[in-house]
Amino acid sequence: MVQPFKTDVAASFKIVYNVVRNLDLEKGHWKLHNVVERQTWRNQPMTRTNDTKFFENKLLEFVVEEDPLLAMLQWVTEKLIEVEVSHKIGAEKGKHDPHRTAYRSGTRVRRFDTRIGTLYLVPKLRKGGYIPFFVTEKKRSEQALIEVVQEAWKNGISTRKIDRVAKSLGIESISASQVSEINKGLDDMVEEFRNRRLESEYPVLWIDALYEKIRDDRRVQNMAVMVVKAINMQGMPSILAIEPMPVESEDTYRQLFFRLKERGLERVWLCVSDAHAGLHAAVRKEFIGSSWQRCKVHFMRNILAHVSEKEKNQFAAMLKQIWLAPDRENAVESAQRLITKYEDRFPKAIACLESGLEDSLQFYAFPEIDHRKIASTNTLERLNLEIRRRSRVVGVFPIIGSYIRLITTYLIEYEEDWQTGRSYIRAESLAKQRSSFHWAA
Repeated sequence: MVQPFKTDVAASFKIVYNVVRNLDLEKGHWKLHNVVERQTWRNQPMTRTNDTKFFENKLLEFVVEEDPLLAMLQWVTEKLIEVEVSHKIGAEKGKHDPHRTAYRSGTRVRRFDTRIGTLYLVPKLRKGGYIPFFVTEKKRSEQALIEVVQEAWKNGISTRKIDRVAKSLGIESISASQVSEINKGLDDMVEEFRNRRLESEYPVLWIDALYEKIRDDRRVQNMAVMVVKAINMQGMPSILAIEPMPVESEDTYRQLFFRLKERGLERVWLCVSDAHAGLHAAVRKEFIGSSWQRCKVHFMRNILAHVSEKEKNQFAAMLKQIWLAPDRENAVESAQRLITKYEDRFPKAIACLESGLEDSLQFYAFPEIDHRKIASTNTLERLNLEIRRRSRVVGVFPIIGSYIRLITTYLIEYEEDWQTGRSYIRAESLAKQRSSFHWAA
C-alpha cells in the first residue's frame, strides 16, 4: 500500500508538471492556465490515477540516485526545455505541424552550474540558436553561485581553492578562465567606482601607501598602491582613489592628484600623510591653499628611532604631550621643554623634532574638528590593516589588476557600510569651521 505522504508528494509533483505543460511562452511572457485552480486535491481525498502512479514511480527512481535532488532537477529542466523548444519552433517533438518554423537538430552540451550541482543541457536547433530561458548567453551560472565565487575571490582564495569550494557545492570543476569570466562583473563595478564623479570640496584627505608583492614581467616586485580616504561636507568617509605606483615620486603623486581634480575635486582644506618628500611637494603644488598635516604617529616613530632603548619610554611619554595639548601655544611650550631636557643627549632626535614640528601642528588650525581624527593617518592605517589581512592570503598577486580588483571590491563594501552609519565628523562642526575661512565669508 502506498503511504499517504508519498501519494501527496506525487500529486504535488504532478501539479507542478501540469503547470509546466500549460505555460504560454508567447511574447516572452509566462501565463498560467489556471492549472492549479483546476486541481481538487486541497479539498478532496487523493485518488490513485495513472498519472499519480507515474509520478510515484518517477520519485522512486530519483530516490535511488546518488543525488536525488540533482536527478529531479535534471528531469524538470529537461521538461522545461522541451516545452520551451516546442513553443519556439511551433511543433511538439516527433509530430508534423504545418505551422512549424524550425526543426530540432540533435543535441549540444550546455553546462549549467547550480547550488544543487552541475547539469548538462542539450537542446540544438537547425535554424536559429536556442538558449533556455534560465540560462543567458553571457552568464550560465546561477547568481547565487556567482556570488559565492566572487566572495571567495574577494577574500583572497586562489583559483585552486575556489575549485575545491565549487566541488563542495556539487560543481564538477571550475577553471581559471571561468573564474575570470565571472569576475568580469566585478571589473565593471571596480572601474565604475574608481572613475566615479567626486564632490567639489572635501575638508580632509588622508593619504597612505600599501606595499604588495606583484608579479610583473615574470618578476616579483614590491609595488606601492596609494589609497586616498576623505570626508565630505556631511562628515561621511569615502574612498577617493586606489592607484598603483611603480615609483613613488613627486610626478606620480601629482598625477594621482590631477586625476582626482579631473573627476571633480576642486578644494581640500587639509591633507594628512607621512613625510614623503614627493608627496609633500605634490600636495603643495596641486592643492594650492590647502594645509599639510604631517602624521604625528609617523613623526613620533621618526624621532624615537634616535633615542636609546633605556630612555625611550620616558622620552616618548613627554613627546606625546606635545600633541595632547589643548592648543598650539601649549603644544609649542611642551616641545620646548622636551628640547631643553634632551638636546645634549639625543641631538639627532631633537633635530628631527625641530625640523618637522610646525608641519605636525597644522591640525590646531581647525579648532572645530576633533583633533584626534585629523592629527594622524590612523583612520587609514586601520583600514590598511584589514586590506593586508585579506591580501596576505594570496601572497604574490599574478598581476596588478587582480590586486586592484580585490582591494577595490573590499573598499566598496566598506564605503557602503560608512554611508549607512554615523558620520565620522559632525556636519555641524564642518559647517562652522568652513564659515571661519576668509574665502568662505
